This record gives sequence, C-alpha cells and structure tokens, in this order.
Amino acid sequence: MAKKNKEKVTLIPLGGMGEIGKNLMVIEYGGHILLVDAGMAFPEEEMLGIDAVIPDISYLTERKDRVLGIFLTHGHEDHIGALPYLLKQMPLPVYGTRLTNGLVELKLNEHGVSADCLRTVKAGDSITIGPFIVDLINVNHSIPDTVGVAIHTPAGVVVMTSDFKFDHTPIGGQVTNFHKFAELGDQGVLVLLSDSTNVERRGYTPSERMVFKTFDNAFREARGRVIVTTFASNVYRIQQIINASVNFGRKVAIVGRSMSNVVNISQNLGYMQVPEGVLIDLSEIDNYPLERVTLITAGSQGEPMSALTRIANSDYRRVNLIPGDTVIISATPIPGNEKMVARTINHLFKLGAKVVYDAMTGVHVSGHASQEELKMMLNLVRPKYFVPVHGEYRHLVQHAQLAEEIGIEAPNIFIAENGDVLEFSQKEGRLAGKVPSGKVLVDGLGVGDVGNIVLRDRKQLSQDGIVIVVTTISRENGQVLAGPDVVTRGFVYVRESEELIEEARIKVKGVLEKCLANGQADWTSIKSQIREFLSRYLYEKTKRRPMILPIVMEV
Repeated sequence: MAKKNKEKVTLIPLGGMGEIGKNLMVIEYGGHILLVDAGMAFPEEEMLGIDAVIPDISYLTERKDRVLGIFLTHGHEDHIGALPYLLKQMPLPVYGTRLTNGLVELKLNEHGVSADCLRTVKAGDSITIGPFIVDLINVNHSIPDTVGVAIHTPAGVVVMTSDFKFDHTPIGGQVTNFHKFAELGDQGVLVLLSDSTNVERRGYTPSERMVFKTFDNAFREARGRVIVTTFASNVYRIQQIINASVNFGRKVAIVGRSMSNVVNISQNLGYMQVPEGVLIDLSEIDNYPLERVTLITAGSQGEPMSALTRIANSDYRRVNLIPGDTVIISATPIPGNEKMVARTINHLFKLGAKVVYDAMTGVHVSGHASQEELKMMLNLVRPKYFVPVHGEYRHLVQHAQLAEEIGIEAPNIFIAENGDVLEFSQKEGRLAGKVPSGKVLVDGLGVGDVGNIVLRDRKQLSQDGIVIVVTTISRENGQVLAGPDVVTRGFVYVRESEELIEEARIKVKGVLEKCLANGQADWTSIKSQIREFLSRYLYEKTKRRPMILPIVMEV
C-alpha cells in the first residue's frame, strides 16, 4: 500500500483551460504519455486573417517517443480540429468512434495525412495501451458517438466526462451511461475532469427533442423557403430539420462543402436517415415552389466566408435571398462571435427575411450540462480531486464552487491554466510546475509563422494603412537617380491629398540628400531615418500612424 501512495499520475492541459476550444489533455504515468482530443479554436476578432488557432505541442514533440496514442471523445472541431497538424509532427494511433473517425478521415484527407492511424472503437470498449486501461463511456451531446473516458492507471482512475449532458429522451436513443459513472464512483476515482461550458445556467439543459416543436411551428408558419443554419457537425439537429421538411412536403438542399460532407458521412454510416428523393442538388431548387424548399447551411457563427454570411451580403452566387424567406439560426454565438452573428442577422432583415434566432425562441438547445447535471455528475463519480475543464476562467471558478457545494474540499479542487503540470497521488494533489503552451496561429498553409509582430502589422495596416517611399540611387556616385516617390494605400484618398503627398515627398528628399551629403551609404540607416521623419511628419499633419515602408534601390 505504501508503494501505491508514492505513485502519481500527471495531467497537463495544453488547451481547453480558460477558453472554449482547442482541447488537448496530456496524461502521463511512468514515463508514458496518453493524449485525449486535439482541437482547434475560432480566431479572435483581433487575429486578422487567421483561419484557426491550435495548441502549442512543443512539449509533446520533444517527447514524441513516449506518446502512446490519442483518444478522441467526439467529432466537433474543438476536439479534432488540430489533429492533422499534430499527426504531421508525430504519427500516432488515433482511437475514435465510427462517426468521429469518419469526420477525422475526411479532415486528414484534406491535409494529405494518411488515415491508416485510425482505430475504430465504441462506447463500452476497454482498451489497454501501455500502463493505461481506457474505458469508453457513452454520453449525450449534440453529436452522436460521443464518449467520456475513464483512464485507469496504477496511481488511480482519471475520469474525463467529455462534452456532455443528461438527456433522458435523446434523438439517438442512448442515454448517458449513469451506471458506469456510478460504478466508477463506487470503485474510487482519483481525479474527475468535467465540462464547464454551461455552469452559469441553472437547472437542467432541455432535451434535443424540444427543438423539433419549434421547427414544426416555424415550418408551419413559413410561406416561402426555409433556410436553417446550424453547426455542420450537429448531426441530430440536421436530422430534425430534415424530419420537419419531410412533414411539410419540402425538398432539402445542402449549402456549403462542410455541411455536405457531414451529411454524406452521417448517411453512409447510418447516423442520419433521409427518405428517398428528399435531398436535391442546390442547382435544382428553382425547379420547385418556394414553399416546398428547405436549405440547410453552415454559418451560424457569422463567419465571414460562410455560406449564410455571404447570402446575407448578397455575395453567394448560387443562392439569393428572396423577401419572405424564413431564416432559422439554430445555434447560440460562441463567446466573441456575437458581433458577427448580429451583423449577419441585421443584413438578413434588410433583405426582407423573417429571422428566427436566439435561445429564447427554442430553436437551439445546448449540448452541455447545466448546473444540476454538473452536480449530478460530481455526485455519481465522487472524485478525490476535481479539475473543471472546457470553459473560460469564470466558468472554471463557478464549477469549482459547485464542487464545494456538493462536498469536495477546496484544497482538492484545482483551477488550472494551459501548461500547468498537475500531479495526483492517493496522498496529495499539487501544481508541480509549468510547460510551454499557448496559441499557434494557422493562416492558409502557414502554421505558426504568424505571430504577435505580424498581427500587430496587420492591425496597423487595417487601421491607418501604408505609405511606401521608393527611391533609386546610383551605386557609383551615390546620387539620387529617381524619386523619391510616395505611394499610399488605406491612408488618405490621394486625389484629395495631393498637397500632403507632395510635401511629404519633398521632406523625404531633403532627408535623403542630407544623408548622402554626409557620406552615409548604409541603406538600413537611411531607411530608418526616412521612416522616423515621415512618421513624425504625417502624425503632425493627420494624427494617424500609417505603416511606413521605405524602399531604396541601387543601380
């Protein structure tokens, strides 16, 4: 027994703490590493031009020979979105359920990564990998095939709920496995890591079936087309939209590649039932009366390039909004996306659409547990130590307070941040240090090549524009052969500011001649002086600070 007390398991969150998204948990025991999930996050508003945000995995790449594999809890982007980037750096066996692996395979193919690493598992399975035994536990969420994990180590059992709620009438028919969580609690759980997303909501999260009543009413009242947007991976919601369309004799067209991919995969794997002849190609929608057409599209978060946003901006060639269309936004904005969603809704109203949105209308129910369900999970599992996960910092604090209310002692509750090293044994739990963590920005094909300096430049360009000064100098005698010419973009309207531009050109010419007269041939120094002088001059004249880019050419 004394030996067991000395044994410890280490947990290191590399994402998902103090934020919604980019979930990645590291579990270490005896020099072996197991991973749970590898997600991405939406870029924040100030991350101009960024496509996605993924976790910093430098801690793992330095120890790649110790990593045994990765388990995926479900197929949402905030849990699988970073997987292709991780696998490019460290090939691993990937364990996921059928639908999760179907979505992952599509993602890996897009990134040119082999899907041979995928291992298909199911709720109820128990997998031995190194010193770990991993039990997969069915939980309800907004996507089928979601599992929690119980990781058995010689130091004790670590339970991760995944994203979950207790839905007693789920669309898929399988309720969260209360019995398994209670059984683990009876056997003794060392650490529980539980979803904190909805901790601010009192009571219980409504069943997914409640949404169908709202859809039924909205479809009954609709006089034209119905356009519904939701998360592409919300398979249960898409199924209910299709069911409502069938009930009212509507054909269904899918808008957007991501939505089409999910529908195709879900149908092929048997997770979505669509009667023959209901789905039509988007090119066929004009062949049917408006009141017989439903469009399902992504873009519920107001993403600038999504189909719904482009439709709202009259910028989507294949679909034009028609006054009288009913648009149902079946999602709530992720924190930080509220402005983009509101902007899209305003544009839809301007185009004459009837817009049904907001949780108060019942067009969306969450896939995450509310306060009473979180308490129930804590009481079922009865862990020695508790770590709230998957939430912004206020969510983690409030979840910790709930845990105290049901009897977990405050010293046994850990509010962690990304990169924290948490060590747990039967004797103690403690914060044992910090490892590198953070945000890696994905911009097109570039991964991590855009940092704070580039973002700062982009912000400056977006706010005050750019001024380019071009001059040509003789290599032989240092005389100015051409220029300086001043070109601006996004700074001032040139036709109305010719006097300012000409005066700036004359001033720069004076700086340049002074430098050359002093025998200065260091182009870096010359550029620096031009930049500093012109920056001061333009700020005095305009109170703006554009980016200034001097270009000196030698011939």
